[in-house]
Amino acid sequence: MGLLSDPHCRRALSRLVLRLNTPLCLLSYLLGLGWFLALPLPPLAPRTYMSENAMGSTMVEETFGMGERALSYAREFAGHKKKAGGMPVAWLERTMWSLGLEVHRQPFTLTLPFPDETRERYMVKGTNVYGILRAPRASSTEALVLSVPCSPGTQNNQALGLMLALAAHFRGQIYWAKDIIFLVNEHDLLGMEAWLEAYHDINLTEVQSSGALGRAGAIQAAISLELSSDVVTSLDVGVEGLNGQLPNLDLLNLFHAFCQKNGLLCTIQGKLPRPEGDSLPAYAHSLQTLLLMVLAQASGRPRGDHGLFLRYRIEAITLRGINSFRQYKYDLTTLGKTLEGMFRKLNNLLERLHQSYFFYLLPSLSRFVSIGLYMPAFGFLILVLILKALDLWMKLSKGETGNAERLWDGDHGEPRPGLLALVPPLVVCHAAGLALYFLPVLGQHVATQHFPVSEAEAVVLTLIAIYVAGMALPHNAHRALSGGGSDRGWMVLKLVALLYLALQLGCLALLNFSLGFILAATMVPAAAAVTPNGPRVLLGVLLVLGTPAVTLLLTIFLQRELEEAPAGLGEGWQLFLGALGEGLLQHHLYGSILYPFLALGAHPCWLLLWNVLCWK
Repeated sequence: MGLLSDPHCRRALSRLVLRLNTPLCLLSYLLGLGWFLALPLPPLAPRTYMSENAMGSTMVEETFGMGERALSYAREFAGHKKKAGGMPVAWLERTMWSLGLEVHRQPFTLTLPFPDETRERYMVKGTNVYGILRAPRASSTEALVLSVPCSPGTQNNQALGLMLALAAHFRGQIYWAKDIIFLVNEHDLLGMEAWLEAYHDINLTEVQSSGALGRAGAIQAAISLELSSDVVTSLDVGVEGLNGQLPNLDLLNLFHAFCQKNGLLCTIQGKLPRPEGDSLPAYAHSLQTLLLMVLAQASGRPRGDHGLFLRYRIEAITLRGINSFRQYKYDLTTLGKTLEGMFRKLNNLLERLHQSYFFYLLPSLSRFVSIGLYMPAFGFLILVLILKALDLWMKLSKGETGNAERLWDGDHGEPRPGLLALVPPLVVCHAAGLALYFLPVLGQHVATQHFPVSEAEAVVLTLIAIYVAGMALPHNAHRALSGGGSDRGWMVLKLVALLYLALQLGCLALLNFSLGFILAATMVPAAAAVTPNGPRVLLGVLLVLGTPAVTLLLTIFLQRELEEAPAGLGEGWQLFLGALGEGLLQHHLYGSILYPFLALGAHPCWLLLWNVLCWK
């Protein structure tokens, strides 16, 4: 502070920043990318450990041995589901009653904002069925949930059979201190959202439910199970929830510990465990897993039914059975023992999981990167915007723009409209954002009347049309105002855009680091480099490549490459169109923030930068 109070030191510092601004920005950007690429290395990714004392040991003796009974339930369920043409509600109720559970059903209906592309339906009707095993040693103040989505076809039949077998086994035990809810939800996430809203007596998404609901205690933890084969080669865990939320790391550690105890192969992002040692293949494997998690978290989509529990402060994960690694084979008895052990340890909890991390990245199941170690990578990227904004501020304050006008000149008795020149681009850019947010859904019927497309196609095509039209807006409207086309005008506009972008990305990274980092990595170079006086074609290409829509398209190709299932141009474009429609549905159905952030925040900010490029 003493140095900054000295005017000579301030002048020397300002000259240094002005002279070395571009090298400092380039260095900061490279440091941000380099720091991120170094995250899988052991110094930045220590081994996981259990923080909750109540779950610090796997010393429980699992006694589940009903694998054959689980298969019998699965076959019986598959027959009744095929006969009923959907979820066999009556059979599920009878079976749960016969197991001694307190059974309830929940019919629900939901009107979609526009038909989904796969089924072309406006109205969704379904029924959730769940049974409650009351705790014999407590007063129904706390509960655990085991859920199984009733998927179409033959998917997930084995998961439901295993759930019923676990219910029969748990019914004979006397050590339960928490109620256990066995939930079968129809229509996957739609049914889960309907059940969670009804259970907590709130209405966030206008789901209509009927019937009296039975309630247990406050839900402490939940596990969603998905199995589609009698033999499982590994269990893959899904952790990413709505808007990038993650469960407490101790729940993941508990799953990993019991898989190791029972000799069960467990994976994350569909990838086998990291090879031992610090070799280059081990680093590449960890980086690949980390990138897949970043892409999944950035999408804001729940990777399973567990993702909706997290918004209610309920720790949850989804376990999926994989049958692709032929060298490993496990039956339902082994899976049942793993789930039994997890529920017995969760039964011992005296309070909600809170000791471990809620913000982390996973290069493997045995290692994690905490928020204090991955945030500097984002900080270096944002520093580029701050340095460039500081450079513009110093030039504006010193009048180094090539003319002597001031933002406000009082010599003529009235202010000259230097700042007023920013009003048209600010208004037009945010109006474009509002149109991008509201018009695709509101204008779907008009589009279907004039074009031979379905409602879902009309929404996506309208969205693309409005997005592209933003580049053709009258970006030189500021010329209508005196002094609006000066150098000082575009410098002030760029200064506002840089600070606006830095503020948006900084707030976003606190909620969803992965999304904030991806947008920063793609938008920061173009935002820092754009100017109306440089090579406009090159800067225009750089700016278009940095737009959120192109970023989404490129991340789709990157994700398919990391999954070792490369997509061609045609397939990638179809996936891109599907992602746009899915993003709109996720927002209207579950409250995902990705679409409103891009439409109302990132896109208007990008249009401001496009204004700078088109400034005359």
